[in-house]
Amino acid sequence: MTTVRRAVLTLPAAPLGPDSPLPALRTHRGTHAVDEQTLAELPRDMARGIGRAPLRSLLPAPVRDGYGRERTPTDLDAIVIENDRIRATVLPGLGGRVHSLFHKAGGRELLYRNPVFQPAAFALNGAWFSGGIEWNIGATGHTTLSCSPLHAAVVRAPDGGRMLRLWEWERLRDLPFQVDLWLPDGSDFLHIGVRVRNPHERPAPVYWWSNTAVPEDRRVVAPADAAWHHGYERSLRRLPFPVPESGGGTDRSYPLNGDHAADWFYDLPDGQRRWIAALDADGTGLVQTSTDPLRGRKLFLWGRESGGRRWQEWLTEPGTPGYAEIQAGLARTQLEHLELPGGGELSWLEAYGPLAADPAAALGDDWDTAREAVEDGLAEALPRAAVDAAYTAWREQAADSEPETVLAVGSGWGALEVLRGHFELPGTPFPESTLGPEQEPWRALLDTGVLPALEKGAAPGAPLVSSPWRDMLETAPADPSTEYHLGIAQWHAGDRAQAVRSWERGLREAAVRWPLLRCLAVADREDGHPARAAERFAEAFADHTDHADHTDHTDHTDRAAEDEAVSAALGREAVTALLAAGRAGRAREVWTRLPEEARGRGAFRLLEARLLLAEDRKDEARAVFDAGFEVADLREGAEILGEVWAEITDEPLPYAYEFRMRPS
Repeated sequence: MTTVRRAVLTLPAAPLGPDSPLPALRTHRGTHAVDEQTLAELPRDMARGIGRAPLRSLLPAPVRDGYGRERTPTDLDAIVIENDRIRATVLPGLGGRVHSLFHKAGGRELLYRNPVFQPAAFALNGAWFSGGIEWNIGATGHTTLSCSPLHAAVVRAPDGGRMLRLWEWERLRDLPFQVDLWLPDGSDFLHIGVRVRNPHERPAPVYWWSNTAVPEDRRVVAPADAAWHHGYERSLRRLPFPVPESGGGTDRSYPLNGDHAADWFYDLPDGQRRWIAALDADGTGLVQTSTDPLRGRKLFLWGRESGGRRWQEWLTEPGTPGYAEIQAGLARTQLEHLELPGGGELSWLEAYGPLAADPAAALGDDWDTAREAVEDGLAEALPRAAVDAAYTAWREQAADSEPETVLAVGSGWGALEVLRGHFELPGTPFPESTLGPEQEPWRALLDTGVLPALEKGAAPGAPLVSSPWRDMLETAPADPSTEYHLGIAQWHAGDRAQAVRSWERGLREAAVRWPLLRCLAVADREDGHPARAAERFAEAFADHTDHADHTDHTDHTDRAAEDEAVSAALGREAVTALLAAGRAGRAREVWTRLPEEARGRGAFRLLEARLLLAEDRKDEARAVFDAGFEVADLREGAEILGEVWAEITDEPLPYAYEFRMRPS
């Protein structure tokens, strides 16, 4: 019989640290995009999906950048679902990630299992980690829930056994979702039922990709002879797969054959069974299959060049094997979004398990033969009709079942939305008991029509930006805190002029000015006024620092830590903006007032090198690089290290700073 139980997983782990205290106002410019010329050349439906409801910002999600790179043994909460054939280990506090899928009957791990927990800036809002199977919902990229807790509970499975349900409220698109995991008795396949619901009257853009990390010394096989190639040059091209049309070229189905990081989105024919597999040298490995709505399949590889190798080391323990990703999504590519009508839902079933195929056929040069060998092996192990039947049974008998035993608790944002909208969501309860301090001011606004005033000197709370909350803020009594939050909601809606007016109104009566000044500084920067933006960033930093310097933190260690986090975040923005405006002297003034602990972090060491360059102290800037530093929150695709190094010297970029993901 299948069992579901709590467990503890101990890994060397870097602590997540606090979220950024500053709202994510900056216009979102993802690394996964295409240029205008490419967009014009794509099929019309694909271009329409790429252009559907792009993110203006990451609001209301917080930026998660408080982690470092010092790892210590740490106990992580886990949930194990197991039968006599398969054991799956799930991390409910880290986005519901399936950390391990162990095939007991075959005595082998089917996934790439990261030996460490090391956050890095790959999620839309920052912290993300590699390995296992992750559930990505929201918008193009890794979900903002990558390192966040999900609700988890035991539920009755379609066959009457025990099933694990994970669920949360995704805040970028304002949608609830659930992921149900179960092992039919005697099955070698982990079954995953997924449902995304739109409880609103308006349609919503939907994005979903299930990403599975596998050892990169595999052959990745999928039922397609062409794929859409996306690198980091903002292009998207349909190419023959796995070898060029002329023949005799590199076989792209082997991740280690690629030079640079790349996405290969397989162009599966209509009517084709959906699957993708990663096989080792003996023809065995992992296969993922699904019902038809999960249309897309993808291979992501890091490549052989130094940038990809460096990222592999960055995300795990140096000296350990690398990984690639096999993925499955709702659209053909990750650049596209679907539309979910108001009151509608999307659901499908996925299955993950072992596959054995004739190695001579599956690994041979003939691609058609390889595909047939894998598909035949899958048909024998898990027929397509069995997957469809399992989906029907889950959807009709189990998807709406209420949780029986709660195993983990997620955020309170879903409970707040259910209170506001009076939504009925069978199977995914968001009880009032999950409301926490972040939600309490908004519950007060909902109940009384008034947003409570902040405690003296406290940083503003988390924002809400959807139209119902914006409407409530517009009718609430105006004070600086309400104007601050109203401006954020207006900014998110694209009404920048009105947002600026709200922030300016709040500033006139604010005792603590830095939150509003910082918002106005972002508006100036985004609207092309770098000098004025720089001055406002600096003024915001000075205002906060002055207040913090005159605050007695003796009996308030939490407030002291909060003030230091705000000072560091504001100071980093201020120095960056002042340098962009050519005001190195003013930037130096801000630098000297930064907390000493902050100046020692890698991101600030890089900022110091840039400041020294602006002061024409090139040798001292070179010394910063020579001494060594690590920018813990270096973004995916960022090239700033190479750019600053090139200003210092024309010598090759040292390997320690080589993170470039595209050809030079």
